[in-house]
Amino acid sequence: MTEASLIDYPCDFPIKIMGRSGDDFTRNMVAIVLRHAPDFVADTVEIRASRSGAYLGLTCTLRAVSQVQLDDLYRELSAHPAVKIVL
Repeated sequence: MTEASLIDYPCDFPIKIMGRSGDDFTRNMVAIVLRHAPDFVADTVEIRASRSGAYLGLTCTLRAVSQVQLDDLYRELSAHPAVKIVL
C-alpha cells in the first residue's frame, strides 16, 4: 500500500539550510542542490547571516518533481559536516 503525498508534484519547494559560515558553504550547498535539481538557478539563493556572522541561512527554492528527490536531497544536505539544520 502506498501513501498519498501531501504535496502535488511538480511544485516550487523552498529548502532552508543552516550552517557555519565558511569559505565554500554557499557554493557547496548549491552544488548539492544542483545534483538533485539540475534546473535549480543558483542566483536565486537567499542568504542571511547570523547577527555574529558565524552562521549562514540559505533558502533554495527548487522545482521538486518527487518525494524521492526531496528525501535524497535532505539526506545529502544533512550528512554534510558544515550543515547544522535542514528544513
